[in-house]
Amino acid sequence: MVLAQPQTTLSVGTLRRVHHIALNVRDMDASRQFYGEILGLHELRGDEVPETLRSLVTQGKVANFVTPDGTVLDLFWEPDLAPAHPDPKQQFTRANHLAFDIDPAQFDRAVAVLHYHQIPIDHGPVARPTGRGIYFYDPDGFLVEIRCDATD
Repeated sequence: MVLAQPQTTLSVGTLRRVHHIALNVRDMDASRQFYGEILGLHELRGDEVPETLRSLVTQGKVANFVTPDGTVLDLFWEPDLAPAHPDPKQQFTRANHLAFDIDPAQFDRAVAVLHYHQIPIDHGPVARPTGRGIYFYDPDGFLVEIRCDATD
């Protein structure tokens, strides 16, 4: 009798996509405005909210946003969250940054929106052979990027 070997790794392609990203935020109202109104992500409401999170959403402890490709961004209210380091270039978490892709034709508009709302810019816009990007901070000091592919 031959015993089957246990599978010790996942095969490439087993994980299909990022389902959701969860961020802790100190000021839910500021973060909802930032991700929903300024960056234009769709906030899930009513029946769109996963049943497991509805009571937390109702209590104002969680807000859920979704990108056009279906990636969910969950914001968890942590009012006692320690502030980021006073120097925004000082890393304070293991995550480096969150990057959103944008159509190259909309990139300059996105940069103008960030400037209009006086969003703190870390650096950019930068141009690379692979495209353009701009790095900026959310209300809690987390680094966010908007990037686009290079145009022909």
